[in-house]
Amino acid sequence: MAQSDPHNRRDEIECWLTDMDGVLVHEDRAIPGAAELIQSWRDQEMPYLVLTNNSIFTARDLSARLAGSGIDVPEDRIWTSALATAAFLKQQKPGGSAFVIGEAGILTALHDAGYVMTETDPDFVVVGETRNYSFEAITKAIRLIIGGARFISTNPDATGPSPEGPLPATGSINALITNATGKRPYIVGKPNPMMFRSALNRIGAHSHNTGMIGDRMDTDVVAGMEAGLHTVLVMTGISDLAEIERFPFRPDEVLPSVADLL
Repeated sequence: MAQSDPHNRRDEIECWLTDMDGVLVHEDRAIPGAAELIQSWRDQEMPYLVLTNNSIFTARDLSARLAGSGIDVPEDRIWTSALATAAFLKQQKPGGSAFVIGEAGILTALHDAGYVMTETDPDFVVVGETRNYSFEAITKAIRLIIGGARFISTNPDATGPSPEGPLPATGSINALITNATGKRPYIVGKPNPMMFRSALNRIGAHSHNTGMIGDRMDTDVVAGMEAGLHTVLVMTGISDLAEIERFPFRPDEVLPSVADLL
């Protein structure tokens, strides 16, 4: 089932980016082969980063979560949409201010980037993932955006997974605020290739010799393709063959799981 691009073969890959949920883990269970693949990269001293649109947790939190699943990934090898958003805002307006809807991941990243959290005339309204969306906070965000604050979001995902089924996620709140303000957010996380470029810069990699492993066509594959990476879609997450056919583009490879990369 694997597809191959003769100008971008897997044996030429010197760095890897990989999604987390659906590729390395399901909830808190490691996907077979994931721990071994990460260890093989470490043994080869191959640069890599684990990418996720999850902005709830810090990289340290996610490292601990992966360790609990038996996958050893240091926190400096994890790149979240929260970290990418903080890096983008630091570039846009160093020492700026923001009103934030979100949790520890985005709040910590913005603090570390030198940002001040405020409800009074912020430069930006930043919407990240949370399980505790408040009507009061959303109302405040709407009023601040109408008042001139720029609207930023960590990711576009309309729903997120849970053991009980889908949950409303950041993209749903983005849509609510957009309908109320007429303003669309600038979204930094996947599928924005900016998240991939910032990840490449973090590990000193180049697109022509870097691979991206993901389980979603609409985020991982399209963003990796647009960033010029070798793309690998694994079938352990939400995608199946019918899902692939919905899109007019294709990944470079389609594999059953990350175990097939060992």
